[in-house]
Amino acid sequence: MRRLVVEALRKDGHEVTEVADGGRLLVELAHQVTTNYEQVDLIVSDVRMPICSGLQIVEALRSAHCATPIILMTAFGDDATRARALLSGAVLFDKPFELDELRATVARLLDGGVVAR
Repeated sequence: MRRLVVEALRKDGHEVTEVADGGRLLVELAHQVTTNYEQVDLIVSDVRMPICSGLQIVEALRSAHCATPIILMTAFGDDATRARALLSGAVLFDKPFELDELRATVARLLDGGVVAR
């Protein structure tokens, strides 16, 4: 799934940094902050990942007052997961989903639009 999303977003002209787990995502984000490297415009993450879940990442970023748009994907979209995602301001996609819908949501979020799901 990650490979498919990465390829689709690159095809749309987005610069994509791909990481394998939540720990690597946190390292990448910390590196960008400490080096003043170009900041991430959008995060697309799975909810269930090794080391650190997508929900934990969203909540940590929001606690640090980071307003970067975040899209979470899950095959386990129970009510509790959905509520945590919505409260943190993330957009949640239940797997399987239409790739074109994800691409359109990415475009809207990068243009500053609000996405209701």
